[in-house]
Amino acid sequence: MKVVIVETGAEWDSFVRASEGATAYHCFGWRAVLARSFGHPSHYLAAIDDSGEWRGILPLVHMRSRLFGNFIVSLPFVNYGGLLCDDEGAAALLLHEAERIRRSCGATHVELRHVARRLANLPTKQHKVTMVLELASSAEDQWKAFDPKLRNQIRKAQRSGLQFRRGHMDLVDAFYEVFARNMRDLGTPVYSKEFFRNVLETFPDSTATMAVLHEGQIICAGIASWFKGRLEVPWASSIKDYKTLCPNHMLYWEAIRFSIEHGFREFDFGRSTPNEGTYNFKKQWGALPIQLNWQYLTDEHAQLPELNPSNPKYRAAIGIWQRLPVSVTKFLGPLIVRNIP
Repeated sequence: MKVVIVETGAEWDSFVRASEGATAYHCFGWRAVLARSFGHPSHYLAAIDDSGEWRGILPLVHMRSRLFGNFIVSLPFVNYGGLLCDDEGAAALLLHEAERIRRSCGATHVELRHVARRLANLPTKQHKVTMVLELASSAEDQWKAFDPKLRNQIRKAQRSGLQFRRGHMDLVDAFYEVFARNMRDLGTPVYSKEFFRNVLETFPDSTATMAVLHEGQIICAGIASWFKGRLEVPWASSIKDYKTLCPNHMLYWEAIRFSIEHGFREFDFGRSTPNEGTYNFKKQWGALPIQLNWQYLTDEHAQLPELNPSNPKYRAAIGIWQRLPVSVTKFLGPLIVRNIP
């Protein structure tokens, strides 16, 4: 068996589609999305046996900056990644090559964003969960499964005159205005609009933009992506001034209805920190937490990375960011966030 660097996507995606445990982010198109959006080099590794059969893959993206460090992630900016294989020999070879690449480029660590904990001998962080709702067979049955409080919040959005719209590239500009404003309010640097354009252009048949309007203005919006029976909304935001109208409830209810109509089995609300606000919002829909296991190749006894807003050393920067004009954050944000995985 050997490990090779893959430069084209046909065989790669064929392996991904046939593999249990594959996610949308294992698809080869993400290599181009991340390169075009952020400029990071990548190493897409495949383990192939002596008969030419693919036994495993590992997509790696190399990130390096003076401010945030030198490291490799599978995959940055998204919820999932890591090894995709069920062959222990292939897994060992892929990890060995990933460690060789880490050392050759002087990276402090390789971060593998696994769902199931595959590798008991690797340092692991379990600070996040993903929230997944198993969908009913019909929208009517799903509605009945919700508790009365949730149904009342959805009805409130409908009675408030809010309207739902689903589109694609036509709603990107409006989505980005809401997203950028919300990220500013959270104190988080925002991605460039081109990142979202690249996602939609690369996966035109498995993505959609969804929006909620109040008096003709978009006040809540998200981008949905689906793969192998599961729909995910990895990016969603709303304008907090309209919170009492429950626009988020309309957005997610319509996204769930869309999922059921298209025969999807699961609705993925995305990752959260247990017992925080977004976790509780997702839990009320009946979504159950699934432990995420971020595992690391690094030097022995090395400290695991803490590039997240809860790190106390970023608290002052967050406070400053929240006071900046949105127009400034849309200019500066992409320059900063491209190096934060």
